[in-house]
Amino acid sequence: MNRKWLAVSFIGLLVVTGWYWRKGNIPQQANGNLQAVVLSPKQTIWVAPDSNSIPLNDSGELIRYGKKLIHETARYFGPRGTIGHYANGMNCQNCHLDAGTRPWGGNYATVASQFPRFSDRRGSFETINLRISDCFERSMNGRAPDSNSLEMKAMNAYIRWVGKDVGRGKKPTGTGLEIPPYLERAADPQKGRRLFAEKCQRCHGANGEGKADSLNGYLYPPLWGEQSYNTAAGIYRLSKFAGFVKNNMPFGSSYEKEQLSVEEAWDLAAFVNSQPRPVKKFSRDWPDITKKPIDQPDGPFPDSFSAFQHKYGPFGPIVGSRKELAANSKN
Repeated sequence: MNRKWLAVSFIGLLVVTGWYWRKGNIPQQANGNLQAVVLSPKQTIWVAPDSNSIPLNDSGELIRYGKKLIHETARYFGPRGTIGHYANGMNCQNCHLDAGTRPWGGNYATVASQFPRFSDRRGSFETINLRISDCFERSMNGRAPDSNSLEMKAMNAYIRWVGKDVGRGKKPTGTGLEIPPYLERAADPQKGRRLFAEKCQRCHGANGEGKADSLNGYLYPPLWGEQSYNTAAGIYRLSKFAGFVKNNMPFGSSYEKEQLSVEEAWDLAAFVNSQPRPVKKFSRDWPDITKKPIDQPDGPFPDSFSAFQHKYGPFGPIVGSRKELAANSKN
């Protein structure tokens, strides 16, 4: 190697080492000696299509209308909605961030390629329209628009457009939500209460009431109370809530700039989902209870663990029990 390239390599090493030193990330051996740093290639994260590529035709108009409905749901379907009172004032994008396009923000990346699919919760095949209806009835504690309405067709078209480049059976990195590792203890609502006061109540209010916007909806959604999601919503499961906040909350966080640890995400989820909210049960949910998620907090259960443990954990023993149950069912 000639002197020029030796010098360039040495300078590059200094830059990399200096960056790690500033970040406090230089790995060390047990005796304190420095270890070599091996930088792995950056993972490719799913990126939604550019909205400027929506076609300038009738199909494009339907897609754009669908995006507006996802973005400003309360304006059209809220308590004072221009179409009617269908929902609680929350917007679809309160859970599906950036109108369902943010990596690990409840995005729609794989919806088009997955549906129709068999739903263990429903016990039958479901379409995209049925899934949208579920969101209205559960997460927005309301009633679904008619499946044949222009609005339902528009939301369907937009969701399909968002995932148009994802092939059947593919699951790109960044899809949906990233569920954090289970804790070896139960998630702690009291620890979560302190975290909420420190990191969340500035936006969501001391009583979780949220902050209203100028479109009859919420700039920051209510996290509990009569205007929040009900007990049948997917995000009422701790794993879903913890996965959502881990990569997206508090405001300004992302999968690249997380502000919560794994334990904090679980404890925060435990606190918020221990607060009062509308109770709604669908008697036909989980007809095969062996398919019920381990953190689905309402019985009946296919095991002997308590409702408390199914809600707050620890989940490891339940996972082990389910594996044993599955193995025995094959014998």
